[in-house]
Amino acid sequence: MQPLLYSDLVPWYRLVDPPADHAEEVASYQEALERGSSFRPETLLELGAGAGHNAFHLKRRFRCTLTDISEEMLTLSRELNPECEHFVGDMRTIRLGRTFDTVLVHDAVMYMTTEDDLLAAARTAFEHTRPGGAAVFAPDCVKETFSEGTDLISGEDGTRALRCIEWRWDPDPADQTYAVEYAFLLREGGQVKALHDRHLEGLFPRATWYRILESVGYRVETFERPLGEGQFDQVFLCRRA
Repeated sequence: MQPLLYSDLVPWYRLVDPPADHAEEVASYQEALERGSSFRPETLLELGAGAGHNAFHLKRRFRCTLTDISEEMLTLSRELNPECEHFVGDMRTIRLGRTFDTVLVHDAVMYMTTEDDLLAAARTAFEHTRPGGAAVFAPDCVKETFSEGTDLISGEDGTRALRCIEWRWDPDPADQTYAVEYAFLLREGGQVKALHDRHLEGLFPRATWYRILESVGYRVETFERPLGEGQFDQVFLCRRA
């Protein structure tokens, strides 16, 4: 079952996560993919592209092919990125029958909640990466960097407005998952409604990421991703020989 954010709440999604907010982060992915490739890359596959907010920036540099498990989210992406190819599919199993110069796996990889899930997604990425090309895996966090916390999200477009509390917590530190609870207040016209949406996400040590990504054939290193306000974390650049 899809979380509400990717089904019933899709019409509100751009208020939650505006495309413009991705620009600095996406620039770091572009630089890493160019540096990691042994040739000038021209094509990019994004697994778990969602509403296409990364591609909104990347399509200026690459010919982008976008996949996601949610048809509703891809409908948003088609509106934003009509020049890009779109395919519905699960990153663990989708096969497009061709390779791409570069592959991006952004925060949708957080829904890989077991090592088997993560391995399947890594195999998909590797099989779609052209020899000499590169992939970026960009999870929100690894086990060493996870911290419980709360963020406030707000957005409005003149006729609608939302406020959202995002609460990250770990119900069982002994397992490989954590929970993200979203409490939405949605205002449209004079009406306000409240919704709760729970997301279960994977949480793996950095060593597990290295082991799995290397096991499918990549050479792996990390690079800095900007988080805003002068903060950075580390995500994964993967080269295919």
